Amino acid sequence: MSDESVRFDVEDGVAWIGFNRPESRNAMTWEMYDALEDSCERLDRDVGIHAVVLYGVGGEAFVAGTDITQFAGFSEPADALEYERRIERVVGRLEALDKPTIAMIEGACVGGGAALALVCDFRYCTPTMTFGVPIARTLGNTLSTTNISRLVDMLGVARTKEVLMLGRLLDAETSREAGLVNGICAPDCLAKEVAELAVELGRRAPLTLQASKALVGRVQAQRRLALEAGDDWVTTCYMSDDFKAAVDRFVNKTPFEWSGR
Repeated sequence: MSDESVRFDVEDGVAWIGFNRPESRNAMTWEMYDALEDSCERLDRDVGIHAVVLYGVGGEAFVAGTDITQFAGFSEPADALEYERRIERVVGRLEALDKPTIAMIEGACVGGGAALALVCDFRYCTPTMTFGVPIARTLGNTLSTTNISRLVDMLGVARTKEVLMLGRLLDAETSREAGLVNGICAPDCLAKEVAELAVELGRRAPLTLQASKALVGRVQAQRRLALEAGDDWVTTCYMSDDFKAAVDRFVNKTPFEWSGR
């Protein structure tokens, strides 16, 4: 295993991609998003890999969103739009892989981490998992239309509004009931269960796996608005006084109250 912020290891035809910033609950930096995108390119080229597992190092988080300190320099609408396009490029690239993907989730799976988990084909977690996008309580920004579509597809309209408007985090059992996670495992059994699933996928007809994944993706794509359909609200939220104050609270520990501006 390497010491890089995104690990890439292959064992018995399974790629294990680890988000490795446990001191920051694996919050994603720009470099980590780039490394994940590079990993997807590598996966497409390697015909010897039949399944992919994504996980968070440290046991406390899968990914606790994007590193908020990176938002401190946002000053122009282009900053917000470019950020959302970066996220969509990386998340969409992971979603488009023709290999089965499994999110192995311990602890926090929020914000950008939730987006990454949503586009995996399978999600297995421990009882400590919390899933959500608590931006109504934390930053005051918004998701892109495509990521909102992914949430609606997985959770339905009513629960998506709970997650986004109330900032509720779903626990493991609620997530299973909603169909978000495929199974809940004890911490000491999670990796074994996921590894066994990856082996099982390697015994299935490769073309059927690829076709099933691609055709489900086409159905989902037909229901989605273009990314640009949400640009007005992306720029409104990210350029607001509320967003700037929320980022400053995180970086400099300053108090603030929502103003709606």
